[in-house]
Amino acid sequence: MYKLEEPIYFYLLAIIPVMIVIFLLVLWWKKRTQLKFSNPELLKKLAPNSSTFKSTLKLIMLLLGIAFLVVSLVNPKMGSKLQTVKREGVDVVFALDISKSMLAEDIAPNRLEKAKQIISKIIDQLGSDRVGIIVYAGNSYPLLPITTDHAAANMFLQNANPDMVSSQGTAINEALELAKTYYNKDDQTNRFLIIISDGEDHQEETKQVAQNLSNSGVKIYTIGVGTEKGGPIPLRVNGNLVGYKKDNQGETVITKRVPQILEEIADIANGKYIDGNATENPVKIITDIIGNAQKSEFETKQFSDYKDQFQWFLAIGILFLLLDVFLFDKKTKWVRKVDLFNEEKTKK
Repeated sequence: MYKLEEPIYFYLLAIIPVMIVIFLLVLWWKKRTQLKFSNPELLKKLAPNSSTFKSTLKLIMLLLGIAFLVVSLVNPKMGSKLQTVKREGVDVVFALDISKSMLAEDIAPNRLEKAKQIISKIIDQLGSDRVGIIVYAGNSYPLLPITTDHAAANMFLQNANPDMVSSQGTAINEALELAKTYYNKDDQTNRFLIIISDGEDHQEETKQVAQNLSNSGVKIYTIGVGTEKGGPIPLRVNGNLVGYKKDNQGETVITKRVPQILEEIADIANGKYIDGNATENPVKIITDIIGNAQKSEFETKQFSDYKDQFQWFLAIGILFLLLDVFLFDKKTKWVRKVDLFNEEKTKK
């Protein structure tokens, strides 16, 4: 297991594309300027040792050196020991609807991104509580098993999208059944299931499944996103809008938030339905509920004795910079004799 001590330094990598652009512009300017005074054949005779390849190789060495130095500033650390620790908390599982209707933009930026914002902010407010994430549409998928690693939870959450599931729809039943497997029966912790959806296309038998889950000690809270007025479902290719989803009659499909089934699920499972269109509202309500819940002690394993690894990246970075320093722009005599890259043969 590893962790990054100062990930903010990754922003320094932005200098690499800038240097590439500057190099290409300078190369273009040189070629253009040279052609004003002579033709390409004459230039080869006037400057036989000129090498674009060597200049490019020098740039690559320099960029690799910078990249490794930046990583050394970030200081990756590697955990060398796995130990068992005791913590107090509750178990919180998020069931996120990633059906196509969640891409509707009736709330900014869209329903799915709004749902992710809510989950992420709730996770950030949790203490030593364990979290897990389920995504569902036409079927359900375990995105992240229950864990105390909140950073990993946020990372996995950002990758959630409708392409993760093989079929479309809203199979809340499957998500509820999958949630049962997340809670450890041996740990008598308070258990919460947070469902975030627009409420469309839920099936009637969902209420019975929710009742069964409630009987096993799980409190279910539901958060609805989207407006009751609704909006169209955008279709995008490579991030570009190409149209909106249409039905069999060629009419644009308007998806609306349907809170009724979400309210019923929450009522059955001793929970509460919350309007999620204003991010801070559900975040405050859920964190207050979890914060006031009785905490139970449980065991978890985590890596310890993290050791710095920056020195390896620093050494490699310096090596590449030294190669850049000792690498000349022009062809050297011994390189021409060795003809490692067959430059002379290519000329003939």
